[in-house]
Amino acid sequence: MTKKLSLKPLGDRVVVKPAGKEGEKKLASGIIIPASADKERPMMGEVVAVGPGKYEDGARAPMAVKEGDRVLFSKYGYDEVKLDGEEYYVLSESGILAILN
Repeated sequence: MTKKLSLKPLGDRVVVKPAGKEGEKKLASGIIIPASADKERPMMGEVVAVGPGKYEDGARAPMAVKEGDRVLFSKYGYDEVKLDGEEYYVLSESGILAILN
């Protein structure tokens, strides 16, 4: 049984659980080179909570993402939150670049 996330984003914000540290390399000497050292690239994760959407012209605009979607998002547009030992990112829906199928 999965426990419910006790974090509810507001407006057009989305909570994403980042994917694992894919692409890290460990040299024979024990030095770990993070994937971000190779090149700048978007990050991946799973949407775990979605806000109600923002208001546009007096009406609430629907969100394009939903819980469970795997997404690519901008590396520089989020806030980190640690909750119950887990790391999550809170970002605006506009910071999401694509939904992965």
